[in-house]
Amino acid sequence: MESKNVVNFKGKMPPVYTKYIRFGLFLVVIAAILILLLTNVFIVKENEYKVVRQFGEVVQIIEEPGLHMKIPLVQSVTSLPKYQMTYDVEEAEINTRDKKRMIIDNYAVWKIDDPKKLISNARTIVNAEAKMAEFVFSSIRSELGQLNYDEIINDEKSSRGSLNDKVTDIVNNLLERDQYGITVTDVRIKRTDLPEENEKSVYTRMVSERDSTAQEYLSKGDAEKNRITANSDKLVKETLAKAESEADIIRGQGEQEAAKIYNEAYSADAGFYSLYRTLESYKKTIDGETVLIIPLDSPYAQTLLGQTD
Repeated sequence: MESKNVVNFKGKMPPVYTKYIRFGLFLVVIAAILILLLTNVFIVKENEYKVVRQFGEVVQIIEEPGLHMKIPLVQSVTSLPKYQMTYDVEEAEINTRDKKRMIIDNYAVWKIDDPKKLISNARTIVNAEAKMAEFVFSSIRSELGQLNYDEIINDEKSSRGSLNDKVTDIVNNLLERDQYGITVTDVRIKRTDLPEENEKSVYTRMVSERDSTAQEYLSKGDAEKNRITANSDKLVKETLAKAESEADIIRGQGEQEAAKIYNEAYSADAGFYSLYRTLESYKKTIDGETVLIIPLDSPYAQTLLGQTD
């Protein structure tokens, strides 16, 4: 039977096999087309740019999010971030106006505005960041070089706020001039420090300045204390003087009133007045050691001895 089948088809494959082969080839073609489509379809997200290159040259930059397709084997697609990025600029040493050395550590916040310019002039993000860091450092060095050391580190005298804005503007002008397609939104100095060999001397000077300031406060306190004490003493003296003056007036008025009463009493009985004056004189002239030499028949002695009429 097998030999008859072979003879019947004269060396050709059966029709059923041909049908299967054609179907298989169709499936392979469909799969190849699907794979080709899927590998050349790309998605643009909201926070990115898609750069389409053809034979290495940029032919299209897509910003709007959505589904897109490139030409197979001819075009390639790369991504660039659309969001803001932070670049930590490497710390470096600068000289202040008063010839002090300082180490500055800062960072920059930046974003890509024009991907085509960035690719054309900086080629890569790494190169763009390097150029930006160079501009940031040169600007900060130039601006801080016009300030004294104390003006930079002293919070009361510091102009870092306006300095950051000024450096940001300078860097953006330089980036725009060279058309790098990026914009710096903020430059911040996060640390200012001294070289290690200078820290000790500056620390000693700072301690001395703080001691001087403390002594100044103490001197002002002592001066204020002395002023308050002097004012208090003056007020006390003035109050006592006023009180004594008023007391003298009251005392004088009392004595005047007493003299008036005495005069009225004395004028009413002259003998009583004479006796009263004599008794008062005894109080002033006679004590435990007094010796009187007077005639016994004198009125003064008789009164003292109680021999009165």
